[in-house]
Amino acid sequence: MRKEWLNEGAVLSAEALTAAPLEREGRVSRRDFMKVAGGGLVLSFFVAGGGRFAKAQGPQKPDYKPNAFLQIAPDNTVTVQVNRLEFGQGVQTALPMLIAEELDADWSQMRGSLAPAGDQYKDPMFGMQMTGGSGTVAHSWGQYREIGAKARAMLIAAAAEKWNVPANQVKTSKGTLIGPNGQKATYGEFAEAAAKQPAPANVVLKNTEDFRIIGKPTPRLDARDKSSGKQQFGMDFKPAGTKVAVIAHPPVFGAKVKKFDAAKAKKMRGVVAVLPVATDRGGSGVAVVADGYWQAKQARDALKIDWDTSGVEKVSTAKQFDEYRKLAATPGLPAKKSDTSKIAGAAKKISAVYEFPYLAHAPMEPLNCVVDLKADSCTIWAGSQFQTMDQAAAARTAGLKPEQVTLNTMMAGGGFGRRAVPTSDYIVEAVEVAKAYKAAGKSGPVKVIWSREDDIKGGYYRPAHVHRAEIGLDDKGNIVGWDHAIVGQSILAGTPFEPFMVKNGVDGTMVEGMGEPYKVPLNLTVHNTKQNVPVLWWRSVGSTHTAFVMETLIDEAAALAGVDPVEYRRKLIPADHKRHHAALDLAVGKSGYGVKQLPEGHAWGVALHESFNTVVAYVVTASVENGTPKLHTVTAGIHCNQAVNPMTIEAQAQGAILMAVGTTLPGAAITLKDGKVEQSQLSDYVVARMPDMPVVDVHLVASTEPPTGMGEPGFPPLAPAYANAVAKLTGKRLRKLPFDLASA
Repeated sequence: MRKEWLNEGAVLSAEALTAAPLEREGRVSRRDFMKVAGGGLVLSFFVAGGGRFAKAQGPQKPDYKPNAFLQIAPDNTVTVQVNRLEFGQGVQTALPMLIAEELDADWSQMRGSLAPAGDQYKDPMFGMQMTGGSGTVAHSWGQYREIGAKARAMLIAAAAEKWNVPANQVKTSKGTLIGPNGQKATYGEFAEAAAKQPAPANVVLKNTEDFRIIGKPTPRLDARDKSSGKQQFGMDFKPAGTKVAVIAHPPVFGAKVKKFDAAKAKKMRGVVAVLPVATDRGGSGVAVVADGYWQAKQARDALKIDWDTSGVEKVSTAKQFDEYRKLAATPGLPAKKSDTSKIAGAAKKISAVYEFPYLAHAPMEPLNCVVDLKADSCTIWAGSQFQTMDQAAAARTAGLKPEQVTLNTMMAGGGFGRRAVPTSDYIVEAVEVAKAYKAAGKSGPVKVIWSREDDIKGGYYRPAHVHRAEIGLDDKGNIVGWDHAIVGQSILAGTPFEPFMVKNGVDGTMVEGMGEPYKVPLNLTVHNTKQNVPVLWWRSVGSTHTAFVMETLIDEAAALAGVDPVEYRRKLIPADHKRHHAALDLAVGKSGYGVKQLPEGHAWGVALHESFNTVVAYVVTASVENGTPKLHTVTAGIHCNQAVNPMTIEAQAQGAILMAVGTTLPGAAITLKDGKVEQSQLSDYVVARMPDMPVVDVHLVASTEPPTGMGEPGFPPLAPAYANAVAKLTGKRLRKLPFDLASA
């Protein structure tokens, strides 16, 4: 999700994201709800994003159903409902930290629980319940702290009333209420009484210098269960009586089943049903329902299916890139305009064409979804990033109202964007299977599981792109003109996000980060192609390719100018971009760049990029051994404003670095031939593994400003910093991901 959209204050409803625009009334700014549940204090607050709707839609006054954000139990444990998906990024710890700080709770008694789909859990900025855009902590910063502060005020009021003392004489400390005359009680003892107190309209939040929990390295609340194998993920969840289903998807996206023979499959032990079902993108497939996954998979392998692939485009990678390169040589839709007339007479020139393949998300846990469909209700268990959209899509598919669908958020083993699909593909397909199962006279929950092969071949990839750049430098090394074109599919075209995030035909995600933060005369155009390959955001979205192009070209320009690449960047970054300078200076200083003597055959590489309002600079060291690049160290300088949990930020950077290293490795590409994806497993779709991990040293720029995103910004600068080091060692500028020294 783009910062430009957020700055406009747009708020989307579930209806806006899943159907045609509807008439709406004015939005409430805040709703507070209190009730007693299980003997504890339960509060629900919704702090609105304070924006406007897009002009294409009327105003709205949604009916927020009250539900709990915070529960204080009699034993003094505090359970926080986390309105996001936890899939490794640490929000099940970070959000409770925000509440615990203002609640003045004892951290050892804090707990986190993933909230189901519900209006009260909508993101205050986006107006829908979702996890994405590295926005969880940034968007919850005020909301969750206010919840904690209000709960504390209500506890104090209850104690003051009971002890017959002024409220301002009641203090709190680590989950304990302390009266002026030596009275002491735990929060749990006053939870029920506090729930009867009126919620204050306004509260004063702590000053940063008074933080006791925020900003302190804090072990994750889910660490013990995950490290001991006790944590239940979506893949582990199987209610009593559940059958397992797998789907035979069409080999070409959007193709249909012409006919199929299930005779052999139906005879196999444990098989319950073989059902034709609708699949994503207007296609169809065959679902096999069995007692367990292995029986279902074996039976699916025994199916004989004749596919109808007529009428659908059959993409081939070689042909696609050839067409993209030709398009890149021509001007496209204008995204940024600048005078590039000086390029022709420039003293020095750079001419470059870059190629980036499709990429699969390939999370550790493949997609899965449990659906229990009944006549007037539907219960779903899934690791959803888009709870509001998925709930609405499931309801539409089942012929129910959204309020008849209960979507339980399950812990997920990764996602990187794949669980945030505007079409809700895996949710919708699971409901289609449940519908077919019910129509066949069966009942009970059905769990649809995607195999690793299904996941790799199943679509919704990071789009393939080609960039073409023509840059001119004067005799002093100044960039006097930069003409640039990008070719690729739009992630947003045809989705409910298009009206908000596509301007004048230009998909904002395709060009994000281009030119920034450097003061260069950039003329940028784009070609949005249409291909029969489903595409989606992928960790750091457009910055996955724009950062690589920008940072390797800036490095190349520095080399042509005969200027140190760090100094060249400092010169091009305006002085008022203080966060960029601070992150770069921190990484450079901590790494020993230009001072420390490197081993023979090693070289420095530098890159800097801002995404999701966070600036990340990397200084790396690398070598080339027997023609193969090797990354040794990474020193990070990160400016994400106030750090809520430095441990999580460090982990996010480490994970992003390893994932980014994966994009440089041979075999890290999704390719197609005659419309079929050629990769099927991690044996032929390469991801980084532990031996590929460099030594990582993470440093944060100190700040007390509200936090910005961290889930994705650690990814973009790694590959270009690595490529810049390789270029110093080999003299070859890498124009492709994954790295290909042979063709450089």
